[in-house]
Amino acid sequence: MASVIPASLSRFKRSGSWIDDALYAVAVYAVPFLIALGTIATLYFLPRQYESRGAIALPLRVLADEGDQLRPAEALAALRGAAPVSRYGTHLSEKPVWFTFTAPSMPDELTTAVELPSRHAQTLACWDAATLRPLGRADRDSVSGQMHPVKAGFFIQAGRLAQPETILCRGTYSGPAQIDASAWSWQGLRSSALDFQESSGLIAGGLLTLAVFVFVTALINREWTYVIFAVWLVGNLRLCANAMGWDMQWLGRVLPSDFMMPLRQITFAAYYLLTAALFTQLFRRELRVVGYRWLLRVIQYVGIVLLAAALALPYSLFIPTLWITAGFGIGVLVFFLVRLVWMARSRTVLWYVASLAIVLFATFSEVLGAAFGLKVLLGGVNTVMAALSSSMMAAFAIAEQMRAERDFRRQAQMELRNTYEVTPIGLFTLDENGHFVRANPALRAMLDLQKAEYKLRHWHDYFEPGAWGALQALASKGSDGELEMSGSVERGTGERRYLLKAIRSNGWIEGSLQDTTERSKAVERLRFLAEHDPLTGSLNRRGVEKAIAAQNEESLPWALAYVDLDRFKLVNDLFGHRSGDEVLRQVAARTRAHFARSYPVGRIGGDEFVCVMNDTSIEDAIAQCRELISILSDAPYQVGNRAFQVKASIGLVECSQGVRVQDALSHADRACREAKKVAHTHLVTYRKGAAAFEERAEELKLVETLGRNRLPPGLFLVMQPIMSLRAPNESLNFEVLLRMRAPDGTTLPAGKVIVAAEESGNIAAIDRWVITTLLEWIEAHRHELKNTQFICVNLSGGSLNDEQFMEDIFALFARHQSVVHYLCLEITESVALHDLENTQRFIARVHEMGGKIALDDFGAGYTSFKYLKSLSADALKIDGEFVRSMCEHPADIAIVEAIVALARNLGMRSVAEWVEDIDTLRALQEIGVDYVQGFLVARPQDSSAILTARSAASFVKDPEVVSFVQCLSEPAQAIAIDFERRTRAVNTH
Repeated sequence: MASVIPASLSRFKRSGSWIDDALYAVAVYAVPFLIALGTIATLYFLPRQYESRGAIALPLRVLADEGDQLRPAEALAALRGAAPVSRYGTHLSEKPVWFTFTAPSMPDELTTAVELPSRHAQTLACWDAATLRPLGRADRDSVSGQMHPVKAGFFIQAGRLAQPETILCRGTYSGPAQIDASAWSWQGLRSSALDFQESSGLIAGGLLTLAVFVFVTALINREWTYVIFAVWLVGNLRLCANAMGWDMQWLGRVLPSDFMMPLRQITFAAYYLLTAALFTQLFRRELRVVGYRWLLRVIQYVGIVLLAAALALPYSLFIPTLWITAGFGIGVLVFFLVRLVWMARSRTVLWYVASLAIVLFATFSEVLGAAFGLKVLLGGVNTVMAALSSSMMAAFAIAEQMRAERDFRRQAQMELRNTYEVTPIGLFTLDENGHFVRANPALRAMLDLQKAEYKLRHWHDYFEPGAWGALQALASKGSDGELEMSGSVERGTGERRYLLKAIRSNGWIEGSLQDTTERSKAVERLRFLAEHDPLTGSLNRRGVEKAIAAQNEESLPWALAYVDLDRFKLVNDLFGHRSGDEVLRQVAARTRAHFARSYPVGRIGGDEFVCVMNDTSIEDAIAQCRELISILSDAPYQVGNRAFQVKASIGLVECSQGVRVQDALSHADRACREAKKVAHTHLVTYRKGAAAFEERAEELKLVETLGRNRLPPGLFLVMQPIMSLRAPNESLNFEVLLRMRAPDGTTLPAGKVIVAAEESGNIAAIDRWVITTLLEWIEAHRHELKNTQFICVNLSGGSLNDEQFMEDIFALFARHQSVVHYLCLEITESVALHDLENTQRFIARVHEMGGKIALDDFGAGYTSFKYLKSLSADALKIDGEFVRSMCEHPADIAIVEAIVALARNLGMRSVAEWVEDIDTLRALQEIGVDYVQGFLVARPQDSSAILTARSAASFVKDPEVVSFVQCLSEPAQAIAIDFERRTRAVNTH
């Protein structure tokens, strides 16, 4: 003992004086140890208070009265031939049983008492076998004569016998009764009865105390599994009481005998269900690992069936049902117990397993003993000891589980405390007045808060005004809300931003705080970039559209200015994009500085700016835009050691309330394009109701129509003749032109249709329709086109760069291979040079399939002889701007003459467009142009007119032109015939 206390003291050191530590060690270790040691010594070395020795087992002669008709004399006569037995089992029979035994005389003239201990006895009557004198009667409600109740059964007060006396008894039993008899001296039986009562009281008190303790603990801790366990302990107590024979009473009160049988049945069934429920709840985690959950479900359903049997069946039928059910359940639980011990070897599990194993073993032994009389299986373990042992082991298991849960909570608290200390998010607790109660290091570092200042510092000392009220409102919402707030200006943290979450708990406010300053700046930057141009800081297209949409919500006058820089591309091309970017920044800065009012200014293209002039009349807007042109165009832009001169043009539109954003931008863009052509002012203004608005509205309507429909209604083709100057009366060549008939019957100009189709993105579909329609028409009328060598048709740049369109066109050529040689596809010079390699592949493929290629509007773009050499075109169509004005400007004649000579030297034919007067026709003939096309020859014709004509000259109406054509035909007729013959031969080949 002396060696234990110092070790305990050294291991569990208490804070305080040495006397406190010594008293703690004595109370915790020494006294319990002495109590346990004394208890063990008392049980082993000291005599019992009530010794129950001296019982003499009496042999019985037993006769079952199956017909319930025997009288005492008849039964006694029948019993004389029966063999004596020490014990007799009724095997659930409820028929009367007659038996005799001989009560011995006790030494020292002690009173003899014969105990009939069966707890299943319902009625009992005894006679003196010699005289058949009634000795008394007894049942569970009353006794008479010499019959008295004792322990679980009855006894006969035989008195002082001088010599042994034979006694005849008749009894009725319920359940698996075992009939035996024991002779006692009166004093010995009395001691045995007192021992029985003491044992039952000890068991009842112990198990009830344990059950109440577990139940109260479960309620306090809200552990509902322990509630089941507490009820299971009460069921264990009732099972033990039934086994000992004192289940007729509860808490010192005698239960009515009429309710005993139903009560026992319900007790057995409920105990089965409680055991299954407790087993499932206690080992719910382990059973996930063990598996076989379906088998556990079977046990639970069987328990419900057993409960229904308890309510419906009589006791004699219920007991066999119980044995079968209990046997199955015990077998399954044993299977699970073995797997639990093998797979989950914690101490808690082992204690629970040991407790349930004892109960199951004792119950199994009791069942076998009652059913078959195999008491040897008990091995010295009775139900009472099993109940006490299992309950104690269950208590140990509860203690072990509490210890494990306490260790788990301690570990969790330690981890939580460590997490609280090291988490980078600020955590805090405030009292109801807003003073700090607790704060983790992250929060203290965030707010520069010291522990000593907890009680002195209030929440609003560190944040913007109104922060305390905002925090209280947030905490009242619960855990779902969050709030952003700024720091305190007085503490120098006004620029900081914090994200706050908080809840109310136990009268305090607990929450978290994150410094989101950098994130807020990043979000603000993203929001800025969502509507602003990162290069100039002006609005981007989205921001401009939003600003325009905002004007439609007001009734004030406003205008939209569209600014375009005229020579900006040269800056990028000659000095690089860095210089160009700097010029754009300066343009934006000058524009914003000029507008003293808060006009939204945005950049929507490479060098295109837009200004939304809100609350401004059109006259005021015009004056401001003229000033802006001067500001942007007059002063050079200094970039490093260079200075750039950039001109600006502005398209200004007076906008109406409710105008669509895209329409407003489109009108301003068109006005700006017109302004770029006005050299003296660089400003074009569209006022409300201007014709340009109506024209643009029609264009936009057409764009929408072409965008909604893949092929708009009203498309048709016309054909303009192309006259040969070598043999005008011998060839019928022409160009196919697109037209569109509006719903009102008018014909829309081809230029508008093409522009609208390009804007809508539907130009490829229209080109596909044109070529398809033309090839089908040629296929149908090829025999009527005897003098036709080529038919020109335009391809737009968008179609030429559409790979899908190219595949579709060549597939179409393959289907109409026999007429492809008529086609001469016109592509503009600028489109051809945009992607030279792609154009070369396209031309080569067209030539492979028999078609021809013409370069349209030659001379209007950036003509390069190097590029022209790489393009194996069949014809050059001279741009009409040179042809129309060539007689007025000698330079144009020289240009046309050079192009014709170039085409001739490269083996190409030359075609002059826009021939509108006889002088131009004569000049072209003298220069040597091969073909002419224009209103002087013929306007676009319907296809039926083409089919009825012999040549392009057939359409000439002007007499002077007719005379000129006749003069061309006569001297050159032979040469022309020979030329045309060779041309057909080449085409055929």
